Amino acid sequence: MFLFRSAVLFVSLSALAQGAFAQGRMATTKVKSKVKAGTIDSVQWRRAHYIVNRDSAYAFPRVALRKLMGGNRCFVENKAIRPRQDRAALLSVEKKQTPFAVIVGCSDSRVPNEIIFDQGVGDLFIVRTAGQVMAAASYGSIEFATVALGTKLVVVMGHQSCGAVNAAINRPDVPGHIVTLVNSIKHAAAVSKDQPGDRLDNAVRENVLEQVQELRDLDPVLSKKYQAGEVLIVGAVYQLHTGQVEFLPETLKNLPAPAAAAKPSAAAEALKH
Repeated sequence: MFLFRSAVLFVSLSALAQGAFAQGRMATTKVKSKVKAGTIDSVQWRRAHYIVNRDSAYAFPRVALRKLMGGNRCFVENKAIRPRQDRAALLSVEKKQTPFAVIVGCSDSRVPNEIIFDQGVGDLFIVRTAGQVMAAASYGSIEFATVALGTKLVVVMGHQSCGAVNAAINRPDVPGHIVTLVNSIKHAAAVSKDQPGDRLDNAVRENVLEQVQELRDLDPVLSKKYQAGEVLIVGAVYQLHTGQVEFLPETLKNLPAPAAAAKPSAAAEALKH
């Protein structure tokens, strides 16, 4: 089956997540008019595609993860709902944003995040560089989303045929500041050298795994939030040919237990203003 089989093994839904289905039915009613007749025609379809309101996804990172999986499934099956993409959606987030996921992805023009996850305005906080290589500005952006905006899910997403990863494998000399990208990916490229299968695919995957660990270990903000179960940090790879996003099973294992709901910190409140 599609990538959900592996996800089910490692991501269990809590009672709160199950309850989100009921909350999501009102949101589903609103989007029915936006899709072809018969697309959303049963509780089973809504469950399979995880049609759930975004407030539940914002509050619970495991729900957010399943919502991204369901949105990608809609995209792959050519049944995208395209929610919150009108003027009303723009106005609703004019004064406040509450993105339910951070996507740390590649700048590649063939990887449009809101489209492949079938999400809308204000849903995703996106940090993009070639090869999703991270430095201080990227770290600060991700931390800002988790501290000031309250986002609880971070997804590091590589993609098939990544040019930056390919350069780290095949080009010893590159011009200008491109070398900083290549140097950051060289370890993943070296690890993939002796692995069976396609080397570029393996290096793309290894690069994501290393970047996920990089963020899980990043002091002083993300490491504490991750270990406390306040934020989930997982990895994925997007396939250009099929449109599928594979959430890497290695990053879905042994996730920390969810943290109890807590009031925003003083620092978070200060950053909002």
